[in-house]
Amino acid sequence: MKPIITPEALATMDWKDLVIVDARSGPDAYQRYLHAHLQGAVFADLDNDLAAKPVDAAVGGRHPLPSPADFAKVLTRLGITPQSHVVIYDDKAGANPAARMWWMLKAIGHEQVQVLSGGLQAAMDQHLPVTSHLSAPVATAEYPVPAGFNGTADIEEVKAAVKDGNRKVIDVRESARYLGYTEPLDLIAGHIPGAVNMPYSNNMTPDNRYLGEDELKKNYQELLGNVAAEQVIVHCGSGVTACHTLLALEEAGLTGAKLYVGSWSEWSRRDLPIAKEEV
Repeated sequence: MKPIITPEALATMDWKDLVIVDARSGPDAYQRYLHAHLQGAVFADLDNDLAAKPVDAAVGGRHPLPSPADFAKVLTRLGITPQSHVVIYDDKAGANPAARMWWMLKAIGHEQVQVLSGGLQAAMDQHLPVTSHLSAPVATAEYPVPAGFNGTADIEEVKAAVKDGNRKVIDVRESARYLGYTEPLDLIAGHIPGAVNMPYSNNMTPDNRYLGEDELKKNYQELLGNVAAEQVIVHCGSGVTACHTLLALEEAGLTGAKLYVGSWSEWSRRDLPIAKEEV
């Protein structure tokens, strides 16, 4: 199953066979969901469902992963079983919560999960049914608790990877943040020395859909050179937007890259070396 689905493909499917998840972020996320969501879509919130509450961003970053047991409770509440075909979208074209939830499901071994290219706006442009009526999840048995999230890299592995010519650390934040010109969310501007920059927005077309498989593969093969995808670590500010690039890599057939969950929000609070462009 390809990790990205187009609105056109979704329109041809029997939605009764799917669990459609509307994943959003922000203090008004639920109100935005209630205002307009795909018919039958259940709601997942980034901060409450797809991340734990950070005790100290210097340990785990601003969006640490929830425990597998807590995530299993979320999946059960949403009516998701290990056999469910899950389609996730958000109202940010898949850049944030949808890709994060996709990665989390894949990281616990869930196979049938896809992200809707272009998110809610693309779905509406395709005239898929939208409603303001609350969608109730179908009751299910408790989702089996997995042992943990696979495919993560901790700060020690990142320290080693940036010094290893056979590995690559990709920073997906916009270039101004990577270069240290601005930092709207964390305490210090700059980037991890040795990390390369490929903004997540490079994965998208001008109308906020994902690029095609071949173009994504070409772009990332040029970036990685002889480095295998299994030797890649991806990070962003807090481990959410990085999942957008992990999704793009998977769509391109470049599988096995890891997520540095703590990302810049952790690294920049640990009194570690920081690189930036001199203005």
